[in-house]
Amino acid sequence: MRQFFRRNFILIHLLLLCIAFVFVSILIHNQNLGNTTGTIERIRSTGKLRLITANALNTYYYYEGKPTGFEYDLAMEFAKYLNVELDIVTPGWNNMFAYLDQGKGDFIAAGLAITKKRIEDAAFSIPYMTIQQRIVHHNLVFGPKNIEDLMYRTFHVRRGTSYHSRLEKIKASGIDFNYILHDNIPTEQLIAMVNKREIKFTIADSNIALLSQRYYPDILIGIPIQEKESLAWAVRKNDADMIVEINRFLLHANENGILRNITDKYYENTQDFDIYELKKFHKRIETRLPKYKKVIKEESEKYDFDWRLVAAVVYQESHFNPNAKSFTNVRGLMQVTHATAKEMGITNRLNPDQSIRAGIKYLDKMYQRFSHIEDDYQRMLFSLASYNIGYGHVLDALKIAEKKGLDPNTWYTLKTCLPLLSKSRYFKTTKYGYARGWEPVQYIERVLTYFDILKQKTMSSELTYFHGIGK
Repeated sequence: MRQFFRRNFILIHLLLLCIAFVFVSILIHNQNLGNTTGTIERIRSTGKLRLITANALNTYYYYEGKPTGFEYDLAMEFAKYLNVELDIVTPGWNNMFAYLDQGKGDFIAAGLAITKKRIEDAAFSIPYMTIQQRIVHHNLVFGPKNIEDLMYRTFHVRRGTSYHSRLEKIKASGIDFNYILHDNIPTEQLIAMVNKREIKFTIADSNIALLSQRYYPDILIGIPIQEKESLAWAVRKNDADMIVEINRFLLHANENGILRNITDKYYENTQDFDIYELKKFHKRIETRLPKYKKVIKEESEKYDFDWRLVAAVVYQESHFNPNAKSFTNVRGLMQVTHATAKEMGITNRLNPDQSIRAGIKYLDKMYQRFSHIEDDYQRMLFSLASYNIGYGHVLDALKIAEKKGLDPNTWYTLKTCLPLLSKSRYFKTTKYGYARGWEPVQYIERVLTYFDILKQKTMSSELTYFHGIGK
């Protein structure tokens, strides 16, 4: 089931079918655009691209004083494509279309599904992701088995969303149930209320539901209430030049791997994760991590690493167990080998402080070896792969990538080529030989999931949402 969801996140590829869909989308959604309005000309003359969005985990938020989020990252790439700066406008979910219509922003990027009602108010770009509306409930609450089973239940959703529209249609079909509307409340906040059993049911797009399940492993993702829908960006109906430029950018981003990389960054590690393992991690954050948090933070700061990422690595290595031992005889919190311990200048691998100090120092050594990679996120993934499987095997995988004509500086390329090191036709021509190349891929996916959970756990005190207009 999770693999099914994962496939829904894969970007639209430039096949004949996709190209046909692009032209159909343009004809359907832009048939009333009219003449160009000079929006792109104004953006280039002022050097400012104004994004209207909402504060949410799947769109835009601040972490460690820096803006992040799927929609933000994609919009930043659009700004780079236009060679302008990006300004952010966050008027609240219920005000986004009004701001767009009033010219207070140039486009909306907020995980919007293309709906019949919205097409009346705005023009939409070609899609960049497919999702499906699903019921979310606590695992101690029985969820509906089918649409008819919504009868007599109460659902909480945000006003003006595609969920709101869908529930209206279902209720109009004769199924008797209730729904309560909330203003400007992110979907993940309603999911948090489900987790606390303050409400029984909400509706969420499948991508948001899967992201949230990592933070709230007691929630269940229930039945779909709608066919698959497409997410897209919205512009004013008469903004012909803007919609054309956005479509050009999205096709460019798809063709050059930009969309794939951003999608992988935020959604790749949502699939195939055991709920029991997630619950165990949440518990050990409270019971085991506090013993080592201080030294993890202190050592991470020396190398300008996010301590939460390092904590995620520690957990993946040892589950915060200082006496952990692998079948290959690596030991301690960071599973340091004898050779690495000696190289990093520690004498006792079972000493928590020493193990953490050696592990972070060695991770930094790997990080420095990939200084040619400009993107810090991609660079860290290469470093983690080297930490797990060894720098030599990573170099072997990159040589395979080179022979295949792939970009050697992206995680997508590395994760594609690492598993090939287990196949004789590939490893027999490499310097370091056979390797279980699928393991670092799984390793990093798990680390990123733990990292994301730790970020969310500390959000209330260390992550500040930014409201208002641009920074």
